[in-house]
Amino acid sequence: MLGANPLPILFSVFNQMLLTDARPDAYTYSFLLAACTSSLSLRAGQQVHSKVLSTGYYSSNVFLMSKLVNFYAAAVGGDCDALAYARKVFDDMSERNVVSWNSMLAGYMRRRNLDGARRIFDEMPERNVVSWTTMISGYAKNGKCKQALNLFGQMRKAGVGLDRVVLLAALTACAELGDLRMGMWIHSYIRETFDGSSQPVFVSLNNALIHMYASCGMIDEAYEVFRWMPERSAVSWTSLIAAFAKQGYAHAVLEIFRSMQGTSEARPDDITFIWVLCACSHAGLVDEGRQFFEDMIQRWGIKPRIEHYGCMVDLLSRAGFLDEARELIETMPIKPNNAVWGALLGGCRFYRNAELASHVSQNLVAEPDPHKAAGYLSLLAHVYATAEKWQDAAAVRQKMGVKKPAGQSWVQMNEVVHDFEAGDRTHKNTSSIYEMLGKSHQASKDRDTCDHYLQTII
Repeated sequence: MLGANPLPILFSVFNQMLLTDARPDAYTYSFLLAACTSSLSLRAGQQVHSKVLSTGYYSSNVFLMSKLVNFYAAAVGGDCDALAYARKVFDDMSERNVVSWNSMLAGYMRRRNLDGARRIFDEMPERNVVSWTTMISGYAKNGKCKQALNLFGQMRKAGVGLDRVVLLAALTACAELGDLRMGMWIHSYIRETFDGSSQPVFVSLNNALIHMYASCGMIDEAYEVFRWMPERSAVSWTSLIAAFAKQGYAHAVLEIFRSMQGTSEARPDDITFIWVLCACSHAGLVDEGRQFFEDMIQRWGIKPRIEHYGCMVDLLSRAGFLDEARELIETMPIKPNNAVWGALLGGCRFYRNAELASHVSQNLVAEPDPHKAAGYLSLLAHVYATAEKWQDAAAVRQKMGVKKPAGQSWVQMNEVVHDFEAGDRTHKNTSSIYEMLGKSHQASKDRDTCDHYLQTII
């Protein structure tokens, strides 16, 4: 066994090799570079690189040069721009293969240089499943979900086989965009490809399906995926709990959570409790929320994060326990942020407690995001207004140098996702859309009628 870091032993053997008649070849250097890559040792890899250059022979070896590109593309730390070194080795190669291109592509993606990665991708003379997957996953992880799904569609048209990694990335993008049609197609593809085969569906893929359906509001479908999973993880349970919590099914959340605690396949983590406490907050289940918060600490040994305290403050504030919420904030071991104080401020508004609201406003720190700052100030102004403290309300409104961000929504029609913003009139069918909205009160009584209106407009 070489241990956690094999580099010292490998270099010791390599140095002994240099003292013999045995001459290192491309495989020798490639093994050393692989070890340097795994250990993220930039200095050691540069030493190997200098040895390779001194030979004067291996610079034309595409296998070894690809290893060098991969090493620099994956390297972190040090006083140099490792990606620039990777690019120099890549540019100096007299011959390149798909591995060389993929290594360079992955290097740009690791540094979130999406434009550089796309240029490499477009220039590639040959692409394989790794090339496509690297681009699609990179787009999805960096919030470029439309680009991810567009490229996913091109990958399908190119006839490239879809692996689990790219399916996972595409499902993540579908969840973010609410693209139910594509998400359902991927689900169908997974069933056709893996059901009855020797390759089981990864738990992560099923978890992504749950998240996708939940994000699209399809709770029954999310539950069906969960119900038929042959194997589940804590993420599986938490994803289902989050799905029901987002739709306001608090009692279903508690039933699922109790079932989770009764199984041996997973134990709740800090994320699980955030969603459970969130469900309790929106349903006004104060006693249950208090008990879960205590169990999280005492039974499960989970140290509360700022999000847990925020949920508890929101729960207590919504239910009118403003003094208890304030006491929790003042005794919590973590410095409260504006989200926590804002939860209490929301309770002050509902219960018209202007005095406590004034105390909260003094604890709100300067907010770097102007939209969030405007939101807190607007909330404070409402508190003063409902308490008929008009001068205080006017003074707060004068501080509001920015407007609150407009509400946004989207709808999918004919395989196209349309984005909308409150007050926006830039859509090509604006006049028809506003005409339809004028009829929405009546049409909302009949969901099929409303869908018909949208389909005829977009």
